Amino acid sequence: GVTSLSSYSVGAGDYFAVHQKIEGFNTADLAWGTVNAKTVTLSFWVYSSLTGSFGGAIQNSAETRSYPFSYTVSSANTWTQITVTIPGDTTGTWLTTSGIGMWVIFNLGAGATFSGTANTWAATNYTNPTGAVSIVGTNGATWYITGVQLEKGSTATSFDYRPYGTEFALCQRYFY
Repeated sequence: GVTSLSSYSVGAGDYFAVHQKIEGFNTADLAWGTVNAKTVTLSFWVYSSLTGSFGGAIQNSAETRSYPFSYTVSSANTWTQITVTIPGDTTGTWLTTSGIGMWVIFNLGAGATFSGTANTWAATNYTNPTGAVSIVGTNGATWYITGVQLEKGSTATSFDYRPYGTEFALCQRYFY
């Protein structure tokens, strides 16, 4: 959850976001950067004190390919389920190693430098679609997210809950 503690006027070169890195080993089967690139579906639940068109993006690790997406919150302070279908990127470099395969970004406010056309692949670092709601621009605004899931294909499925022990074992791979 995020609460804006002021009414910040976002500058052209500013952006605020919540993001998740996804390892290249986990995205390799998407074949992004090739003619066989597969579509993915991002689903999540969002709750906001603001309404309107919000945004985020999918990016490669080099931040040279991005797909700014938009989603709508119609009712304030109500949990809303969102589903965004994203066509696979047939160009660019997408790591298929232990490095960052992709970023999933939920934007909280972005200036013109980081904003671009919604639902279109671009050869630049966009984190947000142009004109999206700026959460940091409203004093006291709140935004919550849960149940985020990215999966191959054009259909969102129910959220996959994993037992704590399974999740812990998966995390141990990164422990040193």
